[in-house]
Amino acid sequence: MSNLIAIVGRPNVGKSALFNRIIGKRIAIVHDQPGVTRDRVSVEAEWHGRPYTLVDTGGIGLLRGEKSNDIIVQAAFEQVEIAIDAATAIILVVNVQEGIVPLDREVAARLRKCGKPVIVAVNKVDASHKEKDADEFAALGFETFLPVSAIHGEGIQNLMDAAFAFMPPTPVVTPTATEVEPAAHETEGEPGAEPKFLPRPAGPLKIAIVGRPNVGKSSIINALTNSTRVIVSPIPGTTRDAVDVPFEVETDGVRSKYVLIDTAGLRKARKVDDSVEFYSAQRTVDSIARCDIAVLVIDAESGILEQDKKIADKIVEEHRACIVVVNKWDLFDEDVRASRRKEIVRREDKNKVRFEGQPRILTTLMEFGAWVQEKLFFLDYAPVIFTSAKSGFHLDRLLEAIRYVAAQLQQKVPTALLNRTLRDAVERRQPVSASGHRLKFFYATQVRQSPPTFLLFVNRDELFSESYKKNLAGEMRKAFGYEGCPLLLVPKARPKTVAPIRKFKDSPGQSVSRSPQRRVNADHKHSSPRGKRSRQSK
Repeated sequence: MSNLIAIVGRPNVGKSALFNRIIGKRIAIVHDQPGVTRDRVSVEAEWHGRPYTLVDTGGIGLLRGEKSNDIIVQAAFEQVEIAIDAATAIILVVNVQEGIVPLDREVAARLRKCGKPVIVAVNKVDASHKEKDADEFAALGFETFLPVSAIHGEGIQNLMDAAFAFMPPTPVVTPTATEVEPAAHETEGEPGAEPKFLPRPAGPLKIAIVGRPNVGKSSIINALTNSTRVIVSPIPGTTRDAVDVPFEVETDGVRSKYVLIDTAGLRKARKVDDSVEFYSAQRTVDSIARCDIAVLVIDAESGILEQDKKIADKIVEEHRACIVVVNKWDLFDEDVRASRRKEIVRREDKNKVRFEGQPRILTTLMEFGAWVQEKLFFLDYAPVIFTSAKSGFHLDRLLEAIRYVAAQLQQKVPTALLNRTLRDAVERRQPVSASGHRLKFFYATQVRQSPPTFLLFVNRDELFSESYKKNLAGEMRKAFGYEGCPLLLVPKARPKTVAPIRKFKDSPGQSVSRSPQRRVNADHKHSSPRGKRSRQSK
């Protein structure tokens, strides 16, 4: 990976705060507690038009030759070594308020061995009189050391300029016409005009792996990428930050780019008693909101719990495409096969009759999948995949499901076919109306690609209940697929016809003065025939 800048240092010196300050977003969790960052948190960004990748790492808290029994600490240290090996330039963060400590010297010794350019960022220089204390860190043996303040944003310009001095020159890439996102004035249109179609923003597809703690989310990412990109341990709550992992798959000569988002497990809100876990859960919720497809991972051993349904409800609220993955299926594969053989024998034995109310034995993946969709009835449009990150069982099917749902998510329905389908569906079934009104469907058009959003012009939008929207969405799925994708139907009442304006509009004074004359003329017309008849009779 070219132009990669790694931020390293001992624990609790402000690495994550500096990472967020450079990027300009709150991505990494910042906390006073040491050792909060564990995985490598990477973000692709630009500095004055030059692309680069910035990597935040966990603190190096082990001296040379020291071993730790904590598997998470050891795994975090291995992640730091991977970042150092891949880096083009390294920013070593130290704390001016504490001065040089033995761990700083240990980290500096490791960095000198790697042979990469190192810039020392003397952090927490919040006052001008503290800048002279930064000279102390020249003893670490590096040529460049700069005072910075991650909290106040001071010294960031000089730090990044010093880091990019070691970067190879990169050509400036101008986006093509297909990569440029439509501007606001191009999509909104004029009032009264047909709404413009909003395509999905350009870039790789974002796939968030979400679920309860310790269901195998990180293991699935490592298995898909065939690496140890994120830390995996049997301890619940190992993952804290939302980690973006770029991923490419080549199928039939076509190369597809994805970003896998590893997230922290979501527990019940009343069980969250730690601020670090609170921020981790918030990062997971934000990942659901920014992803294109959410992969909900469920533990096959514990089944579908209440918390699984709450996480699924968050996916529905954010209108995200979804795939349900039942992980750790290798624990039950043999039991399911044995049950299948017994059920085949039972069905062949005609003397054994299943009584009404007796629970049905599930023996096939199709039957288990139907059971999962029955439990998650509000997410029944999501395909169900049974996998095992440990053995690799059905991981290829998970990739196929991701490609299929992505293709469904990016389709554009022809307007004529859409109107014909919805008109037939409305004629077959009218919504229930307490006042006896009948729904009239005029026109529909697709206004957004992700999530698929359709604007329906009708006579009365109040007739559209949630159950009727679900019925129309079901009819659209039969016609256009959209498996794994939510369908947003937005009814809009057509404005009522404006009363016609008379061609010759009289002023109030004229209407009052002319009305008596009209009445006189009218009386004269009705009285004149009677007057003629009376004179003739005489």
